Amino acid sequence: MSLEMSNSNGGNGIQRSHDKREMLCLLKLLKKYQLKSTEELLCQEANVSAAELSAISETDVQQVLGAALGLGDGEREPPRSASVETKQTAVTEANAAEALAKFIGDDSFDAQQHEQAYEDLRSFVEDSLDIYKHELSMVLYPILVQIYFKMLAIGQKEKARAFIEKYKSDLDGYYIEGLFNLLMLSKPEELLDNDLVVAMEMDKFVIRMSRDSHSLFKRHIQDRRQEVVADIVSKYLHFDTYEGMARNKLQCVATAGSHIGEAKRQDNKMRVYYGLLKEVDFQTLTTPAPAPEEEDDDPDAPDRPKKKKPKKDPLLSKKSKSDPNAPSIDRIPLPELKDSDKLLKLKALREASKRMALGRDQLPSAVFYTVLNSQQGVTCAEISEDSTMVACGFADSSIRIWSLTPAKLRTLKEADALRELDKESADINVRMLDDRSGETTRNFLGHTGPVYRCAFAPEMNLLLSCSEDSTIRLWSLLTWSCVVTYRGHVYPVWDVRFAPHGYYFVSCSYDKTARLWATDSNQALRVFVGHLSDVDCVQFHPNSNYVATGSSDRTVRLWDNMTGQSVRLMTGHKGSVSALAFSTCGRYLASGSIDSTIIIWDLSNGSLVTTLLRHTSTVTTITFSRDGTLLAAAGLDNNLTLWDFHKVTDDYISNHITVSHHQDENDEDVYLLRTFPSKNSPFVTLHFTRRNLLMCVGLFKS
Repeated sequence: MSLEMSNSNGGNGIQRSHDKREMLCLLKLLKKYQLKSTEELLCQEANVSAAELSAISETDVQQVLGAALGLGDGEREPPRSASVETKQTAVTEANAAEALAKFIGDDSFDAQQHEQAYEDLRSFVEDSLDIYKHELSMVLYPILVQIYFKMLAIGQKEKARAFIEKYKSDLDGYYIEGLFNLLMLSKPEELLDNDLVVAMEMDKFVIRMSRDSHSLFKRHIQDRRQEVVADIVSKYLHFDTYEGMARNKLQCVATAGSHIGEAKRQDNKMRVYYGLLKEVDFQTLTTPAPAPEEEDDDPDAPDRPKKKKPKKDPLLSKKSKSDPNAPSIDRIPLPELKDSDKLLKLKALREASKRMALGRDQLPSAVFYTVLNSQQGVTCAEISEDSTMVACGFADSSIRIWSLTPAKLRTLKEADALRELDKESADINVRMLDDRSGETTRNFLGHTGPVYRCAFAPEMNLLLSCSEDSTIRLWSLLTWSCVVTYRGHVYPVWDVRFAPHGYYFVSCSYDKTARLWATDSNQALRVFVGHLSDVDCVQFHPNSNYVATGSSDRTVRLWDNMTGQSVRLMTGHKGSVSALAFSTCGRYLASGSIDSTIIIWDLSNGSLVTTLLRHTSTVTTITFSRDGTLLAAAGLDNNLTLWDFHKVTDDYISNHITVSHHQDENDEDVYLLRTFPSKNSPFVTLHFTRRNLLMCVGLFKS
């Protein structure tokens, strides 16, 4: 803040008065934005009393801010008047008009000329040879949309609407939803806030095209002197050309459909370490420490019996091979395993040794938990990694935990009782819990909006939840209370997931971002920015180094947790992505969508492996069996499908899968093993136990 200085005593008094007033206004502003520690420190330094602070009004604060930001030295902001408000409104409208001018591009915009140019382009595509027609037809949608934007920007709403209605039948069906949303726009100003409009402004629409097709297209717009189309192409389209034959219709459709067209080849060039981390050596944990060495051939005691060496557990004697595609163990900081964590992993390993091998001739048994008479409405469900607990989130902002075993949900003993325990005992974790407090179900209350996702920590002692109230909460399953509330997203949080190695978790939101967190910090470690619409689902890679996100912009992205960069961009879905799951080997990613399809992606190069077609409604949940041979998927069509993932990968690696038959409905049953319908119960979640029993949770709808 600049103030006019005076040499007279009176001037110094006025100056001090101004300084004091500005200081009080600054403190008032700090109080308003809840910067408590800064406010207290400044009050102490400036020796300001609470009475002085309360005497400052909001008008005083606005006047001082106005003087500092908008007026010259020593000037005071005049009282707000109708003329000032009118001026501000005019400035806002001027900004909007300036932004809208970018859509028009030329003061002499002629709607009739643009429509004729599009008609000529449409005729050119229709008259092209069949070998090039399908690739050339991909330019119609972005050019149609840009002409519509220009018509709407100059206020020709009816003409713009008629233009869309006339030509929308030429486009593929998956574009119709986007066009329908565009027809809802009624004012030019609404263009500035529309997701699709902003997406096509920020990123050029990508079209993958053979060099021959691209040459034909360029020759057309040059020979016909179509400056209108050429201008749109230069501003809003990016051609990712390649050598070779042009793609057929099925190949074009397989990777089309997102808000920004297809992924560029350079988007998937970075190396991804998709291998699994080397597991801890459990043999050292189970083998007792050797006693102090004694000489076996002691001459003073020749008859002493020799001590037997402890036998090695054959289950643990297998050495895990180092994966050349795995990241180094110290690539990202991972929490050091405690002895209790190692014992949990050891228990999981022993249970996995009794796992049933699944395949085409051996399908899993399945158990379905149905939530009945839920007046609050189930919004999510999650089963713990050890399959002992299930958590459900409800629309009334509550969370309920059930025990799935005879063991009840117990809480910690009182502090005095905990002090008396022997901390070195092997069963200390069990003895810390109070048997008298055991219950079969417990509730969590704290959110102020519907709960959209719950996630158990790998150690099963913590639970994460996210809600419409834009917060993430961490709950203790020992004290049964909220431990931390994480605030960072500014809109509803749709999904949250723990890392397989614990400590880290990731969230995604309506604010178009995903965020990486650590449980011991209330600030996000990474903010993943790049999606053009809200991020609907998120999933950690098995090695905890990467995060996958699915968005309403119809793309799937893979992010590197170390750098925060997007290392894979995958396009092919024709609707919002609703579910994600990594294969047990870490190389493949399965994604489900509201377009009823499941797509398998190869993370080594970002390519589409195959599309699985059987569901008739949104796919809400996907999971892989523990041995990685089966893929289970379910959705709102009340159907559970089991797919032979082992055959999918075998065919892909042996090059039997080609993009040309991804959408071939005659082949849709090649990988499908079985479909199980439920009785009026949409599936909420699926989970394979360590022994490969399939557990399902659904909500009965009468």
